[in-house]
Amino acid sequence: MLIVRSPVRISFGGGGTDLPAYYERFGGLVLSAAINKYFYTVLSSRSDGRIQVISSDLRVFETWHDIATVNLRGSSLEIPLAVLKEMNCDIAVDLFLASEIPPGTGLGSSASVCVNILKTLSTYLQQPISKYDLAERSFHIARHLLGKHVGKQDEYAVAFGGLNFISFEPDGSTLVEPIDLNPAVLTEFQGNLMLFFTGSAHHSWSILKEQEFSARNQTGGTVDALHEVKALGLRMRSALQQGDLRELGMLMHEGWQAKRRISTKISTPRIDELYTLARQHGALGGKITGAGGGGFLLLYCEPDLQSNVREAMRYQDVHEMTFAFDMQGARAIVNDPFINRDERSGCTWTFVANASVAPIV
Repeated sequence: MLIVRSPVRISFGGGGTDLPAYYERFGGLVLSAAINKYFYTVLSSRSDGRIQVISSDLRVFETWHDIATVNLRGSSLEIPLAVLKEMNCDIAVDLFLASEIPPGTGLGSSASVCVNILKTLSTYLQQPISKYDLAERSFHIARHLLGKHVGKQDEYAVAFGGLNFISFEPDGSTLVEPIDLNPAVLTEFQGNLMLFFTGSAHHSWSILKEQEFSARNQTGGTVDALHEVKALGLRMRSALQQGDLRELGMLMHEGWQAKRRISTKISTPRIDELYTLARQHGALGGKITGAGGGGFLLLYCEPDLQSNVREAMRYQDVHEMTFAFDMQGARAIVNDPFINRDERSGCTWTFVANASVAPIV
């Protein structure tokens, strides 16, 4: 049996500049962090030559015998199906999929699914894959096999984990630079962040499609707004590295105002109402997660004022989700051949020296 988990992510600045229409001309960047809300894949072997995928979140399952002949489009399980096609593997397995959060919440859950299943299959097939390749192949699957108008940031945040500054170069290359903070500053930063679910889940691909069109055709001031978002992302990194967290909070407010100028679909009257309310009760800044239109509201608020914000949100029937940073990214958490006698699986034995015997070298 093999169990793999992958985190979702929050981003602070630079979102939108990771779309090819922008970074292929100007280069892009994102400041983001993975968080400890996970997507899981449980793989176990079969003996009948078939592949079965069960999604607890979507409440669907499908079974296939010849993956190569299956049409990707129209399947509720298009992401796992696309990964299986990409891997071109001849295996017979059950894949059970489950998530701690619902899809369409702006936390990069679709990327987490794709990265997770790719990590699961590469581990099972004993084909080691680097974090860079894991992210890039997942982006390729979403962008080219599934035809989604997505950027690159989610796959890299999920694959790497941690708090990172990610640069997207015009030539298509990507560089992940961890933000190495003093542990006390990292703890304070994490404690100053709050996540509230706005009550609407959706897929943001239509918003991203519009952004790509506007960026590629330089219409509606989109490119100028993205330039501003990019510049603010650089300032956010500098504020973090200097430990100036209050400055970061205020820059998040500037970034949200700039992001709203990219598209009229990024915010809604309800999101604007909640954000204004949070600011009135002590939040320095914030943003909607993902491309916009719904999902989670990420706020920067210092601890002595968080109870005020929390109470204001509760009065609006908006619920908070507590979280912490995930520093590991996508990883196998169980890989044991003895559970179901699958020779493809493997486990790492750890020997602990006993005081009464010589240590094993």
